[in-house]
Amino acid sequence: MEAVYDSESTNVAPLHMKESSVDVLIIGAGPAGLMAATALSKAGVTVRIIDNRFKRVEVGQADGIQPRTIEVFKSYGLADRLIEEGNHIYLSAFYNPTPEGGIALSGRSSRAKATVHVAQKGRYPFSVTLHQGAIESMLHDSMRENGVEVQRSLQPTMLELSDDDNEISHVDSYPVKVTLRSLKSVVGENDTELVHAKYVLGSDGAHSWVRKELGISMEGEQTNYVWGVVDTVPETDFPDIRNKCAIHSESGSCMIIPREGDVVRLYSQLSDEDAQEVLNTKGRIDRSIWGPERLLEICKKQLYPYQLTFPNEITWWALYIIGQRVASAYSKSERIFIAGDACHTHSPKAGQGMNASMNDSHNLSWKLAYVLRGWADRSLLKTYEFERRKYAQDLIDFDKEWAKLFSGKPHSETNKDGVTHEEMFKAAEKFGGFTSGIGIRYAPSPITDVAYQSLATNLPIGARMAPQIILRASDARPYELQDLLPSDTRFKVLVFAGDIASGTQLAKLEKLAAEATSESGFLSRYGHRSDKGWEEVFEVLTILDGTKETADYTKVPATLRPHWSKVFIDDTDITESQGGEAYESFGISSEGAVVIVRPDGYIGMVAPVDGAKEIGDYFAAFLTPVSSN
Repeated sequence: MEAVYDSESTNVAPLHMKESSVDVLIIGAGPAGLMAATALSKAGVTVRIIDNRFKRVEVGQADGIQPRTIEVFKSYGLADRLIEEGNHIYLSAFYNPTPEGGIALSGRSSRAKATVHVAQKGRYPFSVTLHQGAIESMLHDSMRENGVEVQRSLQPTMLELSDDDNEISHVDSYPVKVTLRSLKSVVGENDTELVHAKYVLGSDGAHSWVRKELGISMEGEQTNYVWGVVDTVPETDFPDIRNKCAIHSESGSCMIIPREGDVVRLYSQLSDEDAQEVLNTKGRIDRSIWGPERLLEICKKQLYPYQLTFPNEITWWALYIIGQRVASAYSKSERIFIAGDACHTHSPKAGQGMNASMNDSHNLSWKLAYVLRGWADRSLLKTYEFERRKYAQDLIDFDKEWAKLFSGKPHSETNKDGVTHEEMFKAAEKFGGFTSGIGIRYAPSPITDVAYQSLATNLPIGARMAPQIILRASDARPYELQDLLPSDTRFKVLVFAGDIASGTQLAKLEKLAAEATSESGFLSRYGHRSDKGWEEVFEVLTILDGTKETADYTKVPATLRPHWSKVFIDDTDITESQGGEAYESFGISSEGAVVIVRPDGYIGMVAPVDGAKEIGDYFAAFLTPVSSN
């Protein structure tokens, strides 16, 4: 075995050390770790999640959930609670300095107006703000339903990865060893445990122990911008206190984020002089020098001429320097991974941190589940770093531009080169698809095949499947398409069949069904993992082009309608207020197309309606045939 790290400077295990084994050991119970535990436990993976903190987060920390992350929560059955408990932000307000020394409203905008492309139309035209502890509580409750609890006050002290390539590559091996030490053991009690794991996920934050022990560096830089943040319930006559605000003033920049209840989060940029005051000789923040009251005084100056007082408790506050870095690697031999803040650090003002972290885990979890089941080649795990590291690099590039605008001096009579409202507004529109998460698109890879993009011109392959209302063909009941794509680890085969009243189109469907279920067809070759049949791996949904009054769903070949509830039609509902736009919005012609949606909700490929061979070739790139299991 190759010792990666041993904090006790010895690899000798204590006598009678407790030993255990697990499929996936998650180190760190923040948003990334909890999302991974939720997804993996839901997928039936044996998972264990530990944290060295003795209790969970209760206040402060991250607080913004963007529209794409709401969609992801919906796919796990968690969005309704999130939407009910959280505050909804629909508008952003922009303020600039006035010649009189105060600030004035420059304009307001909504994300919905900024995103006009169908692929970037969010199902939710708002973001949700809610403190991190409440969001983590939802994930705690979800994974508890699958028998998983966070084990606290456990500190990893040694991480060891086998140097035997055969052991690393074997699907049933446990090539990772982790020694855990209890932080609450009594004197004389054995406080160590040796865990044998197939995979380890380090989701232990920006100062990740796992990342450091793997020798993975953080690439990037630290800015000179120092910001403070305060959570409280203020009293004010400021008219946009319940909207997200970007404020440029002669006293520095400020951002306002309304939260659940009456809580407001205030971000305030420190002046160069104040920044030097709170930094120690090593260039790090020293919170003992300042208290939150000093931050609140700065906020008052930045919102002048509006009145701002703070009669209520300060529930959380912090000072921080903006750092913009990405990990040089996301895994060691695709057996030990890192996710979340362990991979990327950036400013919090675009509201991306918790979203990026949880979506890292959302991306990785289904891939781990497939490899652990023996359904996919281990090469599938390489796509985690390929997709999410590129996203993190794009995030840092965006953050640099946004933070520079936000922290820059405002345009004024005496500073003609300063940041203008128009620049801020254009940047907000330019990056709207990225900040919402809706516009994220993964690059071509074995699981993202763009060869037939022309068959669905408005569904970018590599992007998430866009929302749309369709009707169930059997009874005209309207459904949101995304609700038919839950995070259940199955690939969704969406057959946009066209008008089956056409004999030619029906013949194509019959060809697809016959070839897909033949011995070499993709449903048979990659789907029959147990007595459950191919439906354990694939969910087939057929969407017809026609009218609810004339469509006959029983004409659809049985393979493509495994149940009466699995056939839909692109038509308006009985009130004629929704639906009937899927084919046109998605850029799919009357010839139809097959859209393959990955288990994480992203489009993996598009194929012709009779393209069973093309679909089979796609899955052959990363899935293992049934006979090889």
